[in-house]
Amino acid sequence: MTDSSTGTRSVVMERQFPYPPEKIWRALTQPQLIEEWLMKNDFQPRVGHRFELSGDWGSVACKVLEIEPNRTLAYSWEAKGLESIVTWTLTPSATGTSLRMEQSGFHADQEQFYQGARAGWPGFLASLEQLLARTD
Repeated sequence: MTDSSTGTRSVVMERQFPYPPEKIWRALTQPQLIEEWLMKNDFQPRVGHRFELSGDWGSVACKVLEIEPNRTLAYSWEAKGLESIVTWTLTPSATGTSLRMEQSGFHADQEQFYQGARAGWPGFLASLEQLLARTD
């Protein structure tokens, strides 16, 4: 998806989960759960909080930009010259929750980052799905 006003692209993933938004929200905002499906972190659900996600390949500097419990979580995602924003949107549905993840801000000369995000997020979301299936 391309934003015509800024010329940047986004990676968007959408999934339906048979769980209430509150359960998914916990997995997105509790550090020990985030570590199980995404990366090690020092996240705190507080606007302005700076945190780091770290994996074997390196780390991502992040800052919480927006929090609306059980509905919206947005944070900056900066690594190796990429400055982007990850926004999670939870919408109750008839069968549970619709989860939308958008990572926005990929510039035309950042094809490697864009393709990396397109390749990486499906695996993270699959891990999130497995975590949700085995937790209360």
